[in-house]
Amino acid sequence: MMHSTLSNPRIGLIQIHAAVLLAGGAGLFAKFVPASPMVLTAGRTVFGSLALLLVALAAGSSLRLRSGKDLFILALSGAILAAHWFTFFLSIQVSTVAIGLLAFSSFPLFATFLEPLVFGEPLRRRDVVTAAFVTMGLILVTPSFDIGNHLTQGLLWGVVSALAYAVLSLLSRAYANRYPPIAVSFYQQGFAALCTLPLALQWNGTLAGRDFLTLLVLGVVFTALGQGLVVSSLRHLRAQTTSVVFGLEPVYGIILAGVLLGEIPTLRTLLGGLLICGAVLSASFVHDHPIKRSA
Repeated sequence: MMHSTLSNPRIGLIQIHAAVLLAGGAGLFAKFVPASPMVLTAGRTVFGSLALLLVALAAGSSLRLRSGKDLFILALSGAILAAHWFTFFLSIQVSTVAIGLLAFSSFPLFATFLEPLVFGEPLRRRDVVTAAFVTMGLILVTPSFDIGNHLTQGLLWGVVSALAYAVLSLLSRAYANRYPPIAVSFYQQGFAALCTLPLALQWNGTLAGRDFLTLLVLGVVFTALGQGLVVSSLRHLRAQTTSVVFGLEPVYGIILAGVLLGEIPTLRTLLGGLLICGAVLSASFVHDHPIKRSA
């Protein structure tokens, strides 16, 4: 009697939920580490890229690039990844974990209108409807329309992070079938580290040994391991299933923030989050190829 070695949904679900938990928890490091968003981004990318390099070497995965053009595009995507994570951490530092995560979750709003422009695909009605619900959710999440309000500033930085991520996702999609996922992730994080490390070294603050250990955990566990779990889960689950589960990222993050930081979102934030997460989850049920999450 032959047993399938290609599909074990239970293991796949455990892996993808663990990956989403790590992705949602990464935002909490903006509160845990007393450092600038640039230092957080540099720490995450330096340790993350080194961990991915070791995994690639141990697995015998090729990191060879085929052309100078590919190198340029991956370097560009690394710079965009750095901008995405910098604005993501900044958003949470000036506001709350809930606002930062929910604002970032609006990235399908930008992907909806950028994807047809880049790939020449038609704009689908259901995508426009999803974007409309995400927009309404953002309006509800906005605590005040006063730009001087620090929570509103956090929301705006989160939206910038979402835009950067949407652009990054489109670049990653173009190279998804050319190189192994671990190679793409390694180069993106490596170039992100090169972009952020010189700026992070100019920070005037100081970090204790415990802070360096925390950054190591952020890069290795919450970044490299999280990415590895996503890739491993795809051996057991449909891409559509992983996309649906990733819609729960803000939920995990908000729960962790409530338990570990005592941050309890307002009812208005929760209602806005319900609209955003509901729109993203419903869209995931009809899309075949999810956008790989990096936050």
